Amino acid sequence: MSSKGLWQPKNDKPASKSNQGPRRIGQWLYLRPEKIEEYKKCHAAVWPAVLEQIKDSNVRDYSIFLTLSPRPTLFASFKYVGYAFDEDMARMAANPKVQEWWRMTDGMQESPVEGATGSASGPGWWGQTEEVFYVE
Repeated sequence: MSSKGLWQPKNDKPASKSNQGPRRIGQWLYLRPEKIEEYKKCHAAVWPAVLEQIKDSNVRDYSIFLTLSPRPTLFASFKYVGYAFDEDMARMAANPKVQEWWRMTDGMQESPVEGATGSASGPGWWGQTEEVFYVE
């Protein structure tokens, strides 16, 4: 872990005009009903290399929630605390263990994104959300 502490970005560059800086992110997708227990089981024991890469990519306070009605749906929420979002996400996507994890979990999910083929390529696997309210 960085000597800067848990909530500090590894990249000290100021946020650019293209909004590469800190933000809160919400995402969603469907979970295949027959894969619910398998999904819960693998997320109860996430691989250490995947957890390390998440932290190294300046992602913090990451949670995934599940609702079963009207159909199994996952909602993910996290804070991005870095200043080079695209670079950090590209570094995560290039990690072989993360790619392996995504291949495993993608098979349990159904993307709501038209044309999506998986977490590693295409227009994005998780549906994006707009933050409409926040209070600290």
